[in-house]
Amino acid sequence: MKKKLIDPEEPIWLHGPNPRHFELFFAFRVFWEFIRGFRSLHFVGPCVTVFGSARFKEGHRYYEEARRLGSMIATELGFTVMTGGGPGIMEAANRGAKEAGGKSVGCNIVLPHEQSENPHLDKFVTIRYFFVRKVLLVKYSYAFVIFPGGFGTMDEFFETLTLVQTRKIHHFPIVVMGLDFYRPLQEYLKFMVSEGTISAEDMDLLLFTDDPKEAVEHIRRYISTHYKIQKREKPIWWLFEKA
Repeated sequence: MKKKLIDPEEPIWLHGPNPRHFELFFAFRVFWEFIRGFRSLHFVGPCVTVFGSARFKEGHRYYEEARRLGSMIATELGFTVMTGGGPGIMEAANRGAKEAGGKSVGCNIVLPHEQSENPHLDKFVTIRYFFVRKVLLVKYSYAFVIFPGGFGTMDEFFETLTLVQTRKIHHFPIVVMGLDFYRPLQEYLKFMVSEGTISAEDMDLLLFTDDPKEAVEHIRRYISTHYKIQKREKPIWWLFEKA
């Protein structure tokens, strides 16, 4: 598949007011991105979304843990594994699901480097805008797993956590994998509690662990206690929908 390139004029939409026709075209393009995403992913759930770095290679500790977790999500929970669709942790989680005979989907992003869809996806959609992609990654999932990563992973982590904390989405479980990697962050969250910028109860929204089995059991227990999985509709042929 030919790789899409970023439009060199795209960043100008952040420069402030632009001509009205430009703003209207941008709004329509965002709308079309959402429609494409909804049509592509409408039948994929229920999902567990796995976030993490694109830079870890096969054989790395975190890659292999994400691969194992992807397999367990598919076999023990029976859920679809959803990721950002790229390499690294994303590839590992999708790969684990596929190797176990489960379902694997991705929501890819157009970037100048690192990001192309991995080969372990049953279905994927490529999105131009990060904010559209993040909506899609959250929309179809009942739980979220955060592996070690960089700025992008932190962005996804804290936006999801904020949505749960503010009850914009239900209190779905958030599992943070990598005790050593995230120990400084865990300590800083405790400092935020002591400063009163978050509540002590907010810490209960997170499970920090190194154990994929503990992660899966936490997700299973929370979902079975709090939620009823919604049955997915069947594709409508005259809308050219595909499962």
